[in-house]
Amino acid sequence: MSDKVKFEIEFVIQSSPQLLYTYISTPSGLSEWFADNVNSRGEKFYFIWDESEEEAKLLKRKSEEFVKFRWTAEEDDSFFEMKIIVDEITSDVSLFITDFAEEDEIDESKMLWTNQVSSLKQVLGSA
Repeated sequence: MSDKVKFEIEFVIQSSPQLLYTYISTPSGLSEWFADNVNSRGEKFYFIWDESEEEAKLLKRKSEEFVKFRWTAEEDDSFFEMKIIVDEITSDVSLFITDFAEEDEIDESKMLWTNQVSSLKQVLGSA
């Protein structure tokens, strides 16, 4: 594995787990907040921003719980995962992100996720 460090970040989201799962697991849902456009062919997802395109492989998913992707350009074992957690007592819904970044890029990566999830909250009417 490379010098990348695993980090986790959690966001409380006012949404049902079912609706949130649609936005983190489908090309149309991801296109609303994560990238300018997203296409998929089987387990391959193509994320498009401006003029660049990144390919990711869907490693694992469980309906209404999580999705896990790996960027195909990465040579290591890194991945990014979006997990939906529902608090058993309060029923609050959280989106728990696991990702990897170079040690000196963790703050920047967390800020990027914060901005992306902020867009997601706006789309969901949760902002």
